[in-house]
Amino acid sequence: QVQLVESGGGLVQAGGSLRLSCAASGRTFSRYSMGWFRQAPGKEREFVAGISRGGVSTTYVDSVKGRFTVSRDNAKNTAYLQMNSLKPEDTAVYYCAAATISLIPPREKEGYDYWGQGTQVTVSS
Repeated sequence: QVQLVESGGGLVQAGGSLRLSCAASGRTFSRYSMGWFRQAPGKEREFVAGISRGGVSTTYVDSVKGRFTVSRDNAKNTAYLQMNSLKPEDTAVYYCAAATISLIPPREKEGYDYWGQGTQVTVSS
């Protein structure tokens, strides 16, 4: 069992930046691929970014490429999502998730075993 806790969300103006953190406790963090998802009101939860167990491989949804960066620090049991050049359409609840089996981060939410509670990101125009 692993517990995930996101932090770092908030209200920011368009063009601004936020850094989300996902702190993990429980079993060894380095055994999990990590993903970030978001869910806007009335929409499905969508994949945003993922990072492999060792941090070598990353993947992003096209809409955030060049603006968001996913990273992890296995010594601190923490994953990060640096979000730059934020747009109003980035407004959503952001979730981190851990995948126990996959060597690379899945892009489907069904591939993840553990989820955090989410943190709200609101981008004003």
